Amino acid sequence: MPGSASEPYDLAVIGAGPAGLAGAVTASALGLSVALLDASPRVGGQFFRHPAPPLRAGRPQALHHGWPAFTRLRARLEASGTVHLAGHHVWSVAREHAEDWTVHALTGDDGDGAHPVRVRARAVLLATGSYERQLPFPGWTLPGVVGAGGAQAMLKSGLVLPGSRIVVAGSGPLLLAVASSLAAAGARVPAVVEASDYLGYARHPRALAANPHKLIEAATYGTAPLRHRVRLRTRSAVTEVHGTDRVEAVTVSRLDRRWRPVPGTGRRVACDALAVGHGLIPQIELATGLGCATRAAPDGTYALDLDDLQETSVPGLWAAGETGGIGGWQLARVEGELAGIAVTTRLRGLPPPTGHGRVPELRRRRARMRAFAGVMAAAHAPGPGWTGWLDDDTDVCRCEEVTAGRVREAVTDLGARDARTVKLLTRAGMGWCQGRMCGTAVACLAAGTGEGPVPPSPERRPLAVPVPLGVLGSAGTPDSA
Repeated sequence: MPGSASEPYDLAVIGAGPAGLAGAVTASALGLSVALLDASPRVGGQFFRHPAPPLRAGRPQALHHGWPAFTRLRARLEASGTVHLAGHHVWSVAREHAEDWTVHALTGDDGDGAHPVRVRARAVLLATGSYERQLPFPGWTLPGVVGAGGAQAMLKSGLVLPGSRIVVAGSGPLLLAVASSLAAAGARVPAVVEASDYLGYARHPRALAANPHKLIEAATYGTAPLRHRVRLRTRSAVTEVHGTDRVEAVTVSRLDRRWRPVPGTGRRVACDALAVGHGLIPQIELATGLGCATRAAPDGTYALDLDDLQETSVPGLWAAGETGGIGGWQLARVEGELAGIAVTTRLRGLPPPTGHGRVPELRRRRARMRAFAGVMAAAHAPGPGWTGWLDDDTDVCRCEEVTAGRVREAVTDLGARDARTVKLLTRAGMGWCQGRMCGTAVACLAAGTGEGPVPPSPERRPLAVPVPLGVLGSAGTPDSA
């Protein structure tokens, strides 16, 4: 049942992936009134993205690892009193009163069809997930180049492939999972091109031994490409895409330890699509807009700095899942449950549940999985030499068509020393994606050669997503959900 401005929910959960689902159903089962807001029409988030009912997928579980766990969470949600607000794009969270939060969202179509909605709650749980990190290279704007996660999303939600002969490239454990899914769906995958290698994991045997389920996943995804005769090339990268109207081939080059292309090692691989991604970036715009503290992660990204019970540095605001660092859906589910318990005890005026019930076990599981996540992040962190892939004509900011040459000119000739100054001088990062696609590249180029993978500093933005001016003009009197 919809709430009203005079009757706020106990908890508003933003994001219906594994973390948000676990947090919502846990808090609801403990007696809280919960609103679950998500931009998608269906729960599951990016990981458990699944085909729309009209596609009549006979075996959606075949596209996922851990599907039974998701179906249990979904069943608990449907049986709970949680109000699921689908199609709600949250653009701001504000504390307008001492005891209540106000979540501002948009529903409906973009532009004139957008409709403002306001949800009030006593506490907020951010479970907004992450988005792909992209490092540009010549030809990456050609049709047929998609994100690695984007290729998987096309398959999971639309049952379609970006091409018939697909090279999978970048860095991170997602690559093997994507290649396995694409090959199982009938695509030809000539190669998986991993810029790092997997030796970094071997240097941390205790983290591996403490997470046997990760070893099972690695064995599953590692052997699947072998069954489909997919070649794995480590310490290599796609450094150029060839084609006129769309992708026709890619150049794969060997990399040195700093991710610099080794001269003379480029080899051309024919394909009609490229699925590429270099890990994930926590989506924390809503939190940083409220002044939440962040921490630098080993993979060169920023994540929220959380306490032992998932609370941010802003009282009354919790976070779970990838917002606290990239770690996978199992970790997200554990953190969501832990946050749901913590919120419930806080709102009931009870002492922190650090040593009671399921909390000690959840904290131990979180510690084990966070340790592995740190190993994973360090193993696949971009090296500083990747900027050697770029020629001056390579588009860095696709939205504003800002080339690497213009960014370098801003640094060398105009004295820019950070991404913000480069943005002011070139408009890089001012487009529709608001720097999500180009932010890492601009920051690295602004830092100069040899400075390492410098992430863009978290910015405090009043708007987490683009909002029509008409909506901002009426923000004082939006409808309540």
